[in-house]
Amino acid sequence: MASTETQNVGSHHNAPLAHESYMAGSVLPRNRYTIPDTRRRGHGAGLNPSSRFETFSRDVFDDDWQTLDELPSFKTEVQVENARTIISKNTSPDLHFDRSINPYRGCEHGCIYCYARPTHAYMGLSAGLDFETKLFAKPGAAKLLKQALSKKNYEARPIAMGTNTDPYQPIEKKWRITREILEVLEQADHPVAIVTKSHLVTRDIDILERMAAKNLVRVAISITTLDRRLARAMEPRAAAPGLRLKTIHQLSEAGIPTSVMIGPVIPALSDHEMERILESAKAAGADEAGYILLRLPGEVSPIFRDWLLREYPDRYNRVLELLRSMRGGKDYNAEFGERMRGEGPYAWQIGRRFEIACKRLKLNRDRHQLNSELFKSPLNNAQLSLF
Repeated sequence: MASTETQNVGSHHNAPLAHESYMAGSVLPRNRYTIPDTRRRGHGAGLNPSSRFETFSRDVFDDDWQTLDELPSFKTEVQVENARTIISKNTSPDLHFDRSINPYRGCEHGCIYCYARPTHAYMGLSAGLDFETKLFAKPGAAKLLKQALSKKNYEARPIAMGTNTDPYQPIEKKWRITREILEVLEQADHPVAIVTKSHLVTRDIDILERMAAKNLVRVAISITTLDRRLARAMEPRAAAPGLRLKTIHQLSEAGIPTSVMIGPVIPALSDHEMERILESAKAAGADEAGYILLRLPGEVSPIFRDWLLREYPDRYNRVLELLRSMRGGKDYNAEFGERMRGEGPYAWQIGRRFEIACKRLKLNRDRHQLNSELFKSPLNNAQLSLF
């Protein structure tokens, strides 16, 4: 085993990987910095690059002494984060909400395309395997939320959960932070919109069902592909596609408004499944749908490209060619209005296919607006309980 150390002088998100050639028809050898399968078993990323905020960048590679496989595998570690606030504000015109809650930092699901990966740099950690294995839980979230909702100047609007990392990732089974947050929101009659890939959300049907009766909740189940092999490689610790469809069915049967989010749509890899995903979700009980084009901000680009080269080398050139055709020749374009859907003929085609399929399936006929009028301060509730 050996390591290289270079000064971190900036990010080059569209630069090729080590020993990578991008030209069509060329040989695409494996990145020499890829971590061996034995160390990353059950995880998505094959890289663990240094945080962009570190002075030096360090990479481990095999020097032909066959010692990399002797290193311990990456295991999930959870640290407590003592957050000062729990509601994050959003001003992006691309999003339909202005506030969100993230009970966890990092995500055990390990989705290779996750646009939240770069946020781990703020903790001095890698967007690669660190993002999947070095997690942060916020056990004080419910208390902080109650304090925030009790402020005199607080105005209720739907809170989004699952916008950064999944609130029902596997560690929620033990920590139950998401459930505690829902208990506070139910007490305050506060609306919430949830996005998840996990069947664990059905554990909280008792709360969600009561909130749905007051028009206070909507759940979106994210389905990227129905191909089990692709899903296992791309989203290694998320629920299998069939179980996500079952989740939609169980939620809708309980009277909880449920939608499907095709996120992300990946050109030349999963985009051909769009109509089938929508049809399956509709049959399971979904009444609304949405989609997001693959986003590769910051450190996500080299991590995704390394994965693609490892898992689907025959599609590597085609996926990147189409993606860059929709991103102004780059891996990613962060411009508002374009970052979610892309631009150009291929992006237009994806959009029209989605619209036609939704019209045929009678999805999105009536956009569900959550009720913010019932909100009552948790502090007032607590005071009334004294009488």
